[in-house]
Amino acid sequence: MLMSMEKIRNVTDGLKPTLIMVVVQISFVGANILYKLAALDGMNLTILVAYRFLFAAAFMLPLALFVERKNKIKKLSWKVFKHIFLSGLVGASLAQTLYLRGLAMSSATFAMVTNNLIPTMTFVLAVSFRSEKLGWNRVAGKAKVIGTLVGVTGAMVLTFYKGLSIDIWHTHIDLLKNGGNHVEQPRLSQILGIFLCFCGSFCYAFWLIVQAKINEQYPYPYTSIALMNIVASIQCTMFTVCLERDWSKWKLGLDIRLLSAAYCGIVASGVSFTMAAWCVQKRGPLFVSAFNPLSLVVGVIAASLLLDEILHLGSVLGGVIIICGLYVVLWGKRNEMRKVDQLPVKSFINQNQTH
Repeated sequence: MLMSMEKIRNVTDGLKPTLIMVVVQISFVGANILYKLAALDGMNLTILVAYRFLFAAAFMLPLALFVERKNKIKKLSWKVFKHIFLSGLVGASLAQTLYLRGLAMSSATFAMVTNNLIPTMTFVLAVSFRSEKLGWNRVAGKAKVIGTLVGVTGAMVLTFYKGLSIDIWHTHIDLLKNGGNHVEQPRLSQILGIFLCFCGSFCYAFWLIVQAKINEQYPYPYTSIALMNIVASIQCTMFTVCLERDWSKWKLGLDIRLLSAAYCGIVASGVSFTMAAWCVQKRGPLFVSAFNPLSLVVGVIAASLLLDEILHLGSVLGGVIIICGLYVVLWGKRNEMRKVDQLPVKSFINQNQTH
């Protein structure tokens, strides 16, 4: 009975990071939908980003002080704070600002393509900064590389290939029905927009590497994310004030603007970033980035339910490929971690045999 309870506990502990990352990706899709609704309401997205991190900082700071209240402030060294400052600059301020600017100048399709390159970017950066081992001579290492490439391939199929329409359900709900027509941007503007989206995605991938470095020196995700959001709120507010000095555009009422700012700040940049940081600590940056294409699958389902968009064969096929790639990456990470856990046992046995 005790053995079975221990096995159940081990299984649940192993599944916890996976389930958490699924929730994180769902929350990010919700933030993207609210971004669209706030933009349709006429809100400046640069102001929305500033409010996002102000809400995140206001929520996360007291939560971190309560959850990790036993931590001594002296553990926060100047070296760690420099990494947190970089984390706020790269993973929050630049990632959001560049991505939204690029999205406005190009199109959602190209933005999704660059966003789905994050696992590949993260893998290259993780190997370069030695946060992950390539391990190509091992089955686990090959699985991580192949799974990452399969996931990116599935994302490309989902983005570019439509195919036959699939009529599964009709909710007759369209939150964007009054959104108006899309204005075609000039060619040069589209190229610049794609480049900005790529830079924004690269910043998020780099944030995962920086967060892994922070976890090694300061393993307190609540506090590190709270400080990251404080840094990002200061940076984004100063940047936005320089661009937008019409204070009437900063007003928030009991409307979609307040809901978007609060949700994106508290849920996306607060709770979800903390959960992602915890998963980076437990499984590494590649594990977290491997779930990024999953947001595209969730987004397609959400669009069909909430935006009355029609499902296509390419969406289903791409979704299946993404899930298969994700499974291969998780299998490789599991085998890799299992071998790491067995190393101390083997070294202990070898030491006893020599004595």
